[in-house]
Amino acid sequence: MTTSEITTNPTASADDLSTFERLESEVRSYCRGWPTVFETAQGAIQTDRDGREFLDFFAGAGALNYGHNPAELTDALVAYITARGVTHSLDMASGAKEEFLLTLEELILKPRDLDYRVMFPGPTGTNAVEAAIKLARKVTGRDTVISFTNAFHGMTLGSLALTGNSTKRAGAGVPLTNAVKMPFENTYGDDFDTLDLLDSFLNDAGSGVDLPAAVIVETVQAEGGVNVASADWMRRLGRLCKQHGVLLIVDDIQVGCGRTGSFFSFDEMDLDDQPDIVCLSKSLSAYGLPFAIVLLDPRWDVFTPGEHNGTFRGNNLAFVTAAAALKQWWSDDALTLDVRRRASMIEKTLTSLVDEHPGLFEDHRGRGLIQGVRCVEADDASRICAGAFERGLLLETAGPDDDVVKLLPPLTISDDELQRGLDIISDVVEQAVEEDGQRLLADSQTAGTSS
Repeated sequence: MTTSEITTNPTASADDLSTFERLESEVRSYCRGWPTVFETAQGAIQTDRDGREFLDFFAGAGALNYGHNPAELTDALVAYITARGVTHSLDMASGAKEEFLLTLEELILKPRDLDYRVMFPGPTGTNAVEAAIKLARKVTGRDTVISFTNAFHGMTLGSLALTGNSTKRAGAGVPLTNAVKMPFENTYGDDFDTLDLLDSFLNDAGSGVDLPAAVIVETVQAEGGVNVASADWMRRLGRLCKQHGVLLIVDDIQVGCGRTGSFFSFDEMDLDDQPDIVCLSKSLSAYGLPFAIVLLDPRWDVFTPGEHNGTFRGNNLAFVTAAAALKQWWSDDALTLDVRRRASMIEKTLTSLVDEHPGLFEDHRGRGLIQGVRCVEADDASRICAGAFERGLLLETAGPDDDVVKLLPPLTISDDELQRGLDIISDVVEQAVEEDGQRLLADSQTAGTSS
């Protein structure tokens, strides 16, 4: 077959997924909930092949905090490519990498008094986690890593060992070892102190839990159900790690880069010391380009040259867009203030829905522009997301039972777009409640007739 004989399917409708069903693996997932063929995207809008627009409250699972194809970043990227800028360079020095490093230092690290070295692992979040735990083990000479219930840290074996979701863990096909799970804050209610439990395990020589190399934590467990760690809990966790000589790793892959308002999700938690290691990815490139870094305390910069590497750790296109994004949105606090204001809009709507429909929702949870509502029945979360899609809104579920409706809009979404999406959610919920009422009425009438 020649190149000229290979054709696309431009006349197919947006809901024709036959090519994907015939050729793509069964492992595909998001497209099953959003069964259409997307063609273009701009800001908070994705458009399918038929020209139908969808408001995006998913933002690439947090990889598109600044929306789709931001003009400022597109211009910078096109200019770099047109100038024949280096695209791939492994860990060789490049002008694009230097610009990113200097911009990160000037706009992010120095203002926060953070003293970190920057490590470039492979280009995805799970690469960053793997590098972080490998480094912690080398630093301490210990092999166990403690993570928390409902955590999600990635799909490669080391990261998956730290992940709580049983379905994802089952896909490994081999034992997932050298990891211990401890309960996240409020896992067993407000009256159960999870850090007292962790401390007792570490102090008790008979607990069966070896002193770990590190503790890894998400300040907001996004995939785990939008579970939020309080500032007090995080401060205590940091002190506990320091007391026992354990490294603290913060996985800020999904909730960093401004998702909670500040650049790092722990910025406003007043931690006693900076985390030993921080993992960043997803929205770091700001453009959906694969890019990850590991920030590490200089004391722990112990890998020898080439001891940890990867062919695609020199994504210069991502360096360009990442540096441009930092300059565009992190030279002042305007974006942080916008996130806080928009977060209050979401909170107002979601808390109202929970208060008005206690039979449908258990609670509202979240920080910044990652928020959600937990449904009493998991099927209702899926039903709400399906109804939102029918009305042109992309929403996903989260949590081990997919019982949380999670909102993850771009940080740069306009107030009008955000409100339109919230109105769609409210309409879907009202319709679901009405349908449930009609069903109950019909069931009672049927029962009455039968008796």
